[in-house]
Amino acid sequence: MKIESTELKDVLIVEPDVFEDRRGFFMELYNEKRYLRSGIARNFVQDNLSYSVRGTLRGLHFQLKQAQAKLVQVLEGEIFDVAVDVRYGSPTFGKWVGEVLSSRNRRQLFIPEGFAHGFCVLSETAYFMYKCSDFYSPGDERGLFYADPAIAVKWPVTNPVISEKDRKNPFLDAFERDALPVYKGEAV
Repeated sequence: MKIESTELKDVLIVEPDVFEDRRGFFMELYNEKRYLRSGIARNFVQDNLSYSVRGTLRGLHFQLKQAQAKLVQVLEGEIFDVAVDVRYGSPTFGKWVGEVLSSRNRRQLFIPEGFAHGFCVLSETAYFMYKCSDFYSPGDERGLFYADPAIAVKWPVTNPVISEKDRKNPFLDAFERDALPVYKGEAV
């Protein structure tokens, strides 16, 4: 397994070992011992699967009190995946990183607690799986407006398909200090 840093050093690209031959391939999607040795020490408690069509944009979401680290991967299709540092006091507060994840490149992205997460679908359809370190808590969910000009994510889609809920998310500067996670040093 290969681990790469991103511009946001707490967000990591994971390239699992893939064993291919003429029959196809085999890979481990998750192995707790390997991830622990690589510095990703999380107890994942919930797995989610999302299916979306081309142009769908989901996000940018985070939970405040029941913060979730996420290990994300595309099972079929291709997406542009984004993590935004929303930890108050972080040296990279409001900065974002984006990676293309696909069933072809088989990459995963590890997003620690304190980061908002979103993605848009580049292929006709996409099956997107993610492991979470805490349970979904609807009352604790927060969202940032995907097109906040202060964050300036360069989404590779025009006229995205967005839920009504995500259309109403506020800009980052509308959040009070106590409505954001607090930076406590490196997250991983």
